[in-house]
Amino acid sequence: MTPEATTSTSALTSPIGGRGLRLRRWDPSAETDVETFLRGCSDPDFQRWNTPLRPITDLAAARATLLGKAEAAEAGTEASFCVEDADSGTPLGHVGVNRIDRAMQSACVGYWVLPEARGQGVATRALTLATRWAFTGLRLHRLELDHAVGHEASCKVAERCGFRYEGTLRGAMWEEGRRDAFRDCHLHARLATDPMP
Repeated sequence: MTPEATTSTSALTSPIGGRGLRLRRWDPSAETDVETFLRGCSDPDFQRWNTPLRPITDLAAARATLLGKAEAAEAGTEASFCVEDADSGTPLGHVGVNRIDRAMQSACVGYWVLPEARGQGVATRALTLATRWAFTGLRLHRLELDHAVGHEASCKVAERCGFRYEGTLRGAMWEEGRRDAFRDCHLHARLATDPMP
């Protein structure tokens, strides 16, 4: 393994702390992590706005997804974190830096929050931490964030975290619960050179 790959792997798996949160790598061998991930992906609000590439409807599918995320972290192409309360360790949600492109110094970010943790600024705080880490730890230049048109809560999180609205991507996301029809997305992005919000 090259020194650069070692650095990348370390950067993608180390916990991140701040703003009352801890972002740590999901553990596919931990039953509690698998159950938490399944619960988040089974939430009706999550399903309204997201259609994963592969259905996540049971523990086996959740574990397989987390195993894939762990492999992507080792390859340096993705970093997926369980968002926890820094004091209690209570799981609150997920934030990920995905589709990491080292050549273009870019990636995409995404997040979700468990129902009981909503309304506490968890998504904003987690995205702020992940964004800072991506720009400083991974030395990325551009982060993109897209969400289904109409998902106002996600739009507000993006704006609070300094992700400017850049336009509408036509037919860029599957319709709710379907893989044969598409809907539009709003594209937001932030550059490492943008001022802190």
